[in-house]
Amino acid sequence: MFVDSHCHLDCIKLDEFDDDYDTLIQRCLDSGIEHMLCVSIDMHRYPLMLEQARRYPQVSVSAGIHPMAEQTEDVDAASLQTIASDEKVVAIGETGLDYYYNKGDKQWQHDRFRTHIRCAVELNKPVIVHTRDAGADTLNILTEEGAEKCGGVIHCFTETMDFAEQALELGFMISFSGIITFQNADALRQVASQVPDSHLLIETDSPYLSPAPHRGRQNYPAYVKHVAQKLADIRDTSIEHIAEITTDNFYRVFNPCR
Repeated sequence: MFVDSHCHLDCIKLDEFDDDYDTLIQRCLDSGIEHMLCVSIDMHRYPLMLEQARRYPQVSVSAGIHPMAEQTEDVDAASLQTIASDEKVVAIGETGLDYYYNKGDKQWQHDRFRTHIRCAVELNKPVIVHTRDAGADTLNILTEEGAEKCGGVIHCFTETMDFAEQALELGFMISFSGIITFQNADALRQVASQVPDSHLLIETDSPYLSPAPHRGRQNYPAYVKHVAQKLADIRDTSIEHIAEITTDNFYRVFNPCR
């Protein structure tokens, strides 16, 4: 059995699932996915995301705003803490920094990131971190805000081993997505071979980043098995071992209701 530690179920187009959310979830369960963490990216989608997830003990959610969401999406610290106090919410985020598209003012991203970390520390819930072209600032803010007090995960990891080591020192998990199956990801596969078993997670980030052999198609949680298989190949172990350690790590960090 597998856990998809990061997906966006509310963003998946349902036409290939009989236009039915329940069919999507059942197909994931039938494929051996025992739990899915549906990750929030903005506030206007959040109520429906939470309502859909409530029907399934196999689906947990996070509360937060993606670093590239419009600035008008922001909530203040008190409001975020109220939203995130729901027992269905097992994590804060995804949050972080993304400089790939944002070439201008970065202060608003920094402020948003800090608000999320402070909420995570206050509620003692792990924080889900997105970072792109912003490695140094991401680590600096995590350190300055005492993120080791809440821990969390660097999701969809694409950074260097040096970054991974610093994140590990803060107690963060490292999560790999379908990117490790891409032809041009040799450097990332090298990093994936070195992360300790105790800090390893797998994810789809669906509906994005479909792994080989499903490139070009919509991603969904059942495809996390391809990430697990590639990790097993990289680390010279079995897919069963990857499934076991990543599932155990997920429940240890996120502690969802089961």
